[in-house]
Amino acid sequence: MSVVSLTPNNVTRPLARVPSPTCHSHDAHEAHEAQPDTATCASPAGHIVATHHCRVLTHHAVNARYRYLRLQADAAVALTTRPGQFYQLKCPVTESEAPFLLRPMSVYGTGPEPDTIEFLYNVTGVGTRALATLTEGASLDIVGPLGNTFTLDTQWQRVMVVARGVGLATMAPLVQRAAAAGLRLTVVMSARSEADLMRDEFLRSPEARALADVHCVFDSDGSSAVEALEPRIRALLAAAPHDAVYTCGSHRLLMLLQRVLTAHPEITGEVAMEQRMACGMGVCLSCVRLFDCDGDKQFLRVCREGPVFAIRDVVGEVDFG
Repeated sequence: MSVVSLTPNNVTRPLARVPSPTCHSHDAHEAHEAQPDTATCASPAGHIVATHHCRVLTHHAVNARYRYLRLQADAAVALTTRPGQFYQLKCPVTESEAPFLLRPMSVYGTGPEPDTIEFLYNVTGVGTRALATLTEGASLDIVGPLGNTFTLDTQWQRVMVVARGVGLATMAPLVQRAAAAGLRLTVVMSARSEADLMRDEFLRSPEARALADVHCVFDSDGSSAVEALEPRIRALLAAAPHDAVYTCGSHRLLMLLQRVLTAHPEITGEVAMEQRMACGMGVCLSCVRLFDCDGDKQFLRVCREGPVFAIRDVVGEVDFG
């Protein structure tokens, strides 16, 4: 393990509850910003950010579009990684692909061994095509953990998770944490078609499957269209009290939930943002998004102040005129 940076107090956040990510949630960490010549920084969650040398334990296709990758790291990454965080992966160079930048990838799971970590990804470009060539026993370097975490109060009763495509990988650890605490789950899963749906891969554990009320919608039959999905989500929120709503990735789902939550000010709403990024540590400023922080419009870095933000703070359309 190669240590990149360290905060003065190397402590992890409490497992039962983490602070709610807001526009100002990480101001205290600004003193630990990296200088441009170091290209490194500390994780907002207060963990050691390091380069971990890993061995590929398992790597296989889940379906026609998605692949599962399980790694054994040179450190106890399962003990320091929290739901919503991500790693930067150094994809291999192959005869046909030469990825230059590291690729950000959300954590799909950790453990049960303290040194194992899992990723679920869609093969879409140069980096993931190169990553798909890795065989069991091969080596791979990853940098992290990076970013902040979801808010989860174990005293809550029910939460809703709205997932689409590979965005489910980001929220899968959150689902397991909620299920372990005995929280009821309303799960809305969206996919292009039934063949792309990864219900078992999302719920994973018997506890989550027992606690989940699952609703599946698809592009193929029109049930995932906003005009069909919005009244369905409104009805689900009206049918049972919910303490929080989470989503990831899809901009249209984010905007849908932002509208829906205006009628439910008592519900916590959080989104794990997906954004193209280079360094993944807040130095390059390539992943900024616009947020409305109590009436003050601010550009924040998805990799550093996020990737988890309050749904209500996201500015959907940016007018630079």
